[in-house]
Amino acid sequence: MNSKDQQLSSNKDLRTTSVDKDSIRVSVLSEALPYIQRFANKRIVIKYGGSAMVDKDLQSAVLRDIALLSSVGVQIVVVHGGGPEINQWLEKLGIKPVFLDGLRITDTETMDVVEMVLVGRVNKQIVSGINNHGSLAVGLCGIDGGLIEARTLGGGTHGLVGEVAKVNIELLSPLLEKGYVPVISSVANSSDSRSHNINADTVAGELAAALGAEKLILLTDTPGILRDENDPTSLIENIRLSEARELIDKAIVKKGMRPKVECCIRSLAQGVKAAHIIDGRTAHAVLLEVFTDSGIGTMVTGRG
Repeated sequence: MNSKDQQLSSNKDLRTTSVDKDSIRVSVLSEALPYIQRFANKRIVIKYGGSAMVDKDLQSAVLRDIALLSSVGVQIVVVHGGGPEINQWLEKLGIKPVFLDGLRITDTETMDVVEMVLVGRVNKQIVSGINNHGSLAVGLCGIDGGLIEARTLGGGTHGLVGEVAKVNIELLSPLLEKGYVPVISSVANSSDSRSHNINADTVAGELAAALGAEKLILLTDTPGILRDENDPTSLIENIRLSEARELIDKAIVKKGMRPKVECCIRSLAQGVKAAHIIDGRTAHAVLLEVFTDSGIGTMVTGRG
């Protein structure tokens, strides 16, 4: 084969490769179409956390997924935490992070740092990221518009750690209907106007219930609910509400996974259609869950 023939063959291979890639894209879009139609104008609450907030590539993939969902008419609410960055700033300021039963002991000084980091830094970084991908995000916290009222958890044994006492979605509905993506940090005031730090999973679940969300999606650093926490292949892909309760009672679900499953249970009991615990370490995990036949992670459904 002379050089001219080799060049023609090479060009043909490039065209074939390009056609193959285009075919894959078309196939993916075709599979996504019924899901796009199903979830248009429906509400999905995403709790954003874990490695997907730390790893730059995963972070970009998640924010791109959120922007895409919003662009095709899905009404997205993002709730976020920011524990690792809070710890970094506490250390910079010479404040030692202290935990009890897995919860941060939050005195007034620590709460000032939590509020600064979650509301002032992490929230705006997420908003900026979504906006950079072409959607319009709005940064909020539970204090804004009386969105969330906190109640001090456990009589104050953890300081200014709260739980959700009330949710007021009047601020969110107009934003969602106009195509904005509310990005909410889990800081809220109690009835006596003291700022509290609330678990972001809990906030996401309560907002999903109040909004009548079609889905609640929790991004985690695990494949989903496992029958054996040391065996990633023991993933439970689908589970009913009653079965989820049994896994907690039998201590199969425990440690850090327990509050996530309890969050799913509470949201489903209040009318959310489905709750998903998915692995945020997988690129584009959100789109894989929402727009594919196979989904990803664990889906919890049903009221029984």
